[in-house]
Amino acid sequence: MRNRLGRTAAFPALLLLVGGLAWAAYPRHPSLTAFDADRMAEADVAMWRDYYDKRYFSLFARLYALHRDEFGFSPFDSLRIAFDAADAARRFQPTKSREEANSAIPALVGYYSLLAKAAPARFDPAEAARLELDWWQARRENIGPDAYGLTIARISSLLYGVDAPGLSDAGVARARAMAYRDAHGEAMSEADWRALADQLRAAYRALKAGTVSAEGRTTPP
Repeated sequence: MRNRLGRTAAFPALLLLVGGLAWAAYPRHPSLTAFDADRMAEADVAMWRDYYDKRYFSLFARLYALHRDEFGFSPFDSLRIAFDAADAARRFQPTKSREEANSAIPALVGYYSLLAKAAPARFDPAEAARLELDWWQARRENIGPDAYGLTIARISSLLYGVDAPGLSDAGVARARAMAYRDAHGEAMSEADWRALADQLRAAYRALKAGTVSAEGRTTPP
């Protein structure tokens, strides 16, 4: 009798588990053009603060929420994306040379391979990963933001399949926001973070405007 009652009690829990797994893994129709520019800017500021404070779990959680809520990825894919992105950042942060920084490449390739599901254009994840690491390293080597901002714009062009002026504007604006943070370093005040958020809002609004022509494209499988 006890065994029968135990099996009866376990059945609803099993159903909940199976249902939860199915919900998490059920294919969605994510889109990299679906984001809200202002929310992206707020999320970026929060993630930058996590990165510099080495709060990697918090960074992971924000990356998960961003890709689930702004781009529409499934919870399962959002977890995988967040893991790869946070892992790449964690691997890159302590490096001292480009050769050492290459340790972040596998995670970046995984990250862009997952993003490809939501991109309106086909692209090579390995090329996107290399360009991503290029601007990370350029920023560390004190190359000007107007230069590595164009690399950021090139990644956007790959992902969205367009070469609109707004993408260049967005890339350079985002790079200038990073340079603003770098110039202030550990002396960043709350007012400085608010000013940086304003810069990022302008950058993501320019990106949103630049991706309008990509919205009607069919997302690759």
